[in-house]
Amino acid sequence: MASSTPVSSRKQALAGAVGNLLEWFDFAAYGFFAAVIGARFFPNDDETISLLAAFGVFASGFIARPIGAAFFGHIGDRMGREVVLRWSVILMGSSTFLMGILPTYDSIGIVAPILLTLLRILQGFSVGGELTGSIVYMVEHAPADRRGFTGSLAFVGAYIGILLGSVFGAFINNLLTPEQVAQWGWRLPFLCGICIMFLAVFFRRDLKKSGNIVPSKHLPLLMAFKSEWKAMLRIIGMLLFGSSGFYMIFIYLTTYMHTELGMAEGMALEVSSFAMLALIGCTLGMAKISDRIGRKPVLLTASVGCVFFTYPLFILIDIATPIYVFFGQLGFAILIGSTLSAMTAMMVECTAPEYRCTTVSLAYNFTLAAFGGTAPMVATWLISESGNRLEPAFYLMITAAITSVTVFFLPETYRMKLRDGQEASPSSKQST
Repeated sequence: MASSTPVSSRKQALAGAVGNLLEWFDFAAYGFFAAVIGARFFPNDDETISLLAAFGVFASGFIARPIGAAFFGHIGDRMGREVVLRWSVILMGSSTFLMGILPTYDSIGIVAPILLTLLRILQGFSVGGELTGSIVYMVEHAPADRRGFTGSLAFVGAYIGILLGSVFGAFINNLLTPEQVAQWGWRLPFLCGICIMFLAVFFRRDLKKSGNIVPSKHLPLLMAFKSEWKAMLRIIGMLLFGSSGFYMIFIYLTTYMHTELGMAEGMALEVSSFAMLALIGCTLGMAKISDRIGRKPVLLTASVGCVFFTYPLFILIDIATPIYVFFGQLGFAILIGSTLSAMTAMMVECTAPEYRCTTVSLAYNFTLAAFGGTAPMVATWLISESGNRLEPAFYLMITAAITSVTVFFLPETYRMKLRDGQEASPSSKQST
């Protein structure tokens, strides 16, 4: 990989991160307004059934992510990462805008939830290429001693997008009456997403061409499963807690605080917004530490900590006063931020460059589809079936234990050289 100047590296990192801001502002808006959307598109006398239906559509977007990962991963490995970053953000912005103008069940009946599901699937398809494409692009263009920090900016861009969605949601809930939010206020973040899309397209107009595309006679998808299946399993294992934990704590918990703890929606969104700021700081700080001491010490300490502290933090949140809920979420921000901090660089470092975009995209998006997108629905179902509001904590503890075991057996990758050609360095062969 050709070396990049500091200015060039910062420019590439900004271009990669800004698209994630758009994607996740729009993608998370659905989660924050799930209860309202459930009532507008899935009317039912039982609020739990409406909420489950709404989160089911939320999960459908994640099911589409592996399909988008295979499609955009192929393009990224054959045509360049920058092609993926340009088109995925346009697809996401367009589908989100259409969601904002979509008629509800009262207007067009059963067609409304069908169209909502299709648009959600289209969102998931585009996100399947966006986040992992930007992760690969940013880490490959980063200086060797800053790959962890630079790669973490992909997640930070997503966090900022979610934070903006949270702040925007809190603003809407505080400015409008509940009736206005239910009638038309929930549409505003989807409509505003189109403006962020144009901003992302502007920043990505001059993306540097990928320098490590190696022509192959074989399809990247087939070769990823044939030669990189071990790397995919490792990525799935180390992402297990981060994906389920993030969506349960920073997406579902807003709904949980309102429906289970009785907290006002505006207050719930404000608490989540402050916790998200802590997540951003922790992710950046721990990623920088991983560039100095290695990925494994950071990831292993965080994932083991999740096993022991998840249940106490849930108890703290269950006290149901804003200050205790905030400190509970703050604890999760430290644990989840540390878990995800160095993971971006490690995913790229442990995969072969010629199939890297496909391998990382498939493994990452499968994990998000199976364990991330379904986490809100699983949490809702566990509480409904058991009657115990702390039941989701046990689910997270199991995923954290699996991540801990996976990370323990992973080789260290932070000193390895990212390759330009097909010939692997000794450390790279060991890691794949």
